[in-house]
Amino acid sequence: MNKHVSPRMNRRAFVIGSATLGAGLAIGLDIPFGGPAVVRAADGSPEIGAWVVVRPDDTVVIRVARSEMGQGSLTGLAQLVAEELECDWTKVTTEYPTPGQSVARKRVWGDFSTGGSRGIRSSQDYVRKGGATARVMLIQAAADAWKVPASECTVSSSVITHTPSGRTTTYGKVAEAAAKLAPPPDVKLKDPKDWKLIGKGVKRLDTVDKTTGAMIYGADVKLPGMLNAAIKDCPVFGGKLKSFDEARIAGMKGVKKVVKVGDTAVAVVADTWWHAKTALDALPIAWDEGDNAKVSSASIAKWLAEGLEDSQPAYVGNKNGDAKAAIASAAKKVEAVYSYPYQNHATMEPMNATALYTADKCEVWCGTQNGEAAFAAVLEASGLPAEKCDVHKVMPGGGFGRRGQTDYVRQAVMIAKQMPGTPIKLLWSREEDMAQGRYHPISQCKMTGALDANNNLVALHYRLSGQSILFSLRPEALQSGMDPIAFQGVAQSGEAAFGYSVPNLLIEHAMRNPHVPPGFWRGVNVNQNAIYMECFMDELAHAAGQDPLEFRRKLMGNHPKHLAVLNAVAEKIGWDTPAPQGVYRGIAQVMGYGSYVAGAAEISVTDGSKIKVHRIVASTDPGYVVNPAQVERQIAGSFVYGLSALFYGGCTVKDGRIEQTNFDTYNSMRISEMPKVESVMVPSGGFWGGVGEPTIGVAAPAVLNAYFAATGKRIRSVPLRDQNITFA
Repeated sequence: MNKHVSPRMNRRAFVIGSATLGAGLAIGLDIPFGGPAVVRAADGSPEIGAWVVVRPDDTVVIRVARSEMGQGSLTGLAQLVAEELECDWTKVTTEYPTPGQSVARKRVWGDFSTGGSRGIRSSQDYVRKGGATARVMLIQAAADAWKVPASECTVSSSVITHTPSGRTTTYGKVAEAAAKLAPPPDVKLKDPKDWKLIGKGVKRLDTVDKTTGAMIYGADVKLPGMLNAAIKDCPVFGGKLKSFDEARIAGMKGVKKVVKVGDTAVAVVADTWWHAKTALDALPIAWDEGDNAKVSSASIAKWLAEGLEDSQPAYVGNKNGDAKAAIASAAKKVEAVYSYPYQNHATMEPMNATALYTADKCEVWCGTQNGEAAFAAVLEASGLPAEKCDVHKVMPGGGFGRRGQTDYVRQAVMIAKQMPGTPIKLLWSREEDMAQGRYHPISQCKMTGALDANNNLVALHYRLSGQSILFSLRPEALQSGMDPIAFQGVAQSGEAAFGYSVPNLLIEHAMRNPHVPPGFWRGVNVNQNAIYMECFMDELAHAAGQDPLEFRRKLMGNHPKHLAVLNAVAEKIGWDTPAPQGVYRGIAQVMGYGSYVAGAAEISVTDGSKIKVHRIVASTDPGYVVNPAQVERQIAGSFVYGLSALFYGGCTVKDGRIEQTNFDTYNSMRISEMPKVESVMVPSGGFWGGVGEPTIGVAAPAVLNAYFAATGKRIRSVPLRDQNITFA
């Protein structure tokens, strides 16, 4: 079985380091906030530090480096800055700085990467300091004008008041003077108990533009003289482009040029995208598919199954005691094998980017989860230095991890480079988007549990066999060959830690890397690990003759935060009271991305194969909640994604290529199938956890456990469509 390794990135003069591929910037860095020379925004308004621009009419423009993908980061990050700034929230707007601007200013805005539910939690400290710094400078400017001590001044909703005299002024009136001041060397952030805006469910800042159609997405970009490109890459990963017959489409309507894109793809450039796509479909193309064309889902499954054998090498991610010995001598043994398939991101808007290349400048307009990674891709593909390149972020029509990759950006630049001076918009077809994904990794898991004579869990052996995302995308992040994120949700410690105490425990990963490239898919490895562990916990509880909730509680005494969210969801679903006639319940919990989450589902089943999910309750402890309305929407959205994967998702491989090519074969749940979602937030404070991804992990196991309660049948592989199980 061939191993797939993504090509390494040549970062040239611009070195992003681990932030490029989503590891995050280690913010111990000194964020410069400005200085005596006034820095101005595009409209001439002064910056009060890099994060805040104040216009004369008191409008506050807050700079947001992270990407908005529908998850609400734009609003949440603005809330964090505005909280410390003490500005008028009704006059707040936002803008994206570009990575080129950031590099030119020594990365003043920190990390641009948006993934791993890190958008707010890993930038909250320094963006709040940006707001606090601007507030201090604005107050000082007013105090200087009045010739009074700044300590005598207060501010609320952008109005500065000199308390002894009652004089007032506004941010807009003193902004010019404030911009000339040196920023304070240190600022004190508010105590959470004094927050006024953080914790409030304020309306999102992007809603109006989205609902009126004013929002510009990547596919909407239009530039003077722009042409459109459609592309086909080798459908077998690792294969190459052999040849194409350009003469066969010569003279087709609108066609301007046919270009080779690297060693693996060909694109047609035309006046409209439809003309480009029509010509591309008619273009005879020969591929060198290589040995990977022999790979199938069956051959991958066989290889993964071999990895479940103890004789095969594996990396140990969590261990205590001697699980194998305890299992061998136990009174009762329970064993099960589960599997999880490839999943496509299937964003509503296919991958696209618009590039304009000349010998002296290369600019790209695109939706991206990581502006800096896209910027690095532009440098690599264009061959130009950082000061001659930039990336302009526009709203992406979905990300879910897929737009953290930059293959589509590189392609756009490579095409534009062959037509200098002409803007080229590259738009993938839906079929190309499905065929060229970076998929949720495939895996299998063999679990063995041991119960003593009193039905106490004394040992657990959890053996994964499957793909490593880091092996493909960030091999430098492997730890002596081991992929630490393979253990998300079952790790020994950290932000995705195991929530049970088992006397003898062995959790290990036999790495197997098929040629189909994996990627970060919303929730990443929490998804399958939550299914494997939480469904098996139910199996163990059943074997022990115990209630699934009580069985878990006995193992969670040393994990109070895990237990707290589990208890909260159990109370909300009414676990201790009878369910309505014909309705059955399932429960699950996991930790991911620094947050503790639990879920409970109520379902009914007809004919053994038609499931109606009536209700899902989710509980989360992310430490702090910036915008509770936003968190509720994130939870509901994660369940749409998680339940779609459970019922409909799953990509199969035939002749080395992905078989699912459109939504007719890779479905998504409909509004009528969506259950009622209830959210219970129990923020305990003292830490910052993620929101967008952790809760996705508990939807599927909660439903699967409820299905067993209803039918007595265990489902150990998904999607449910392959079990002939559908929504009722």
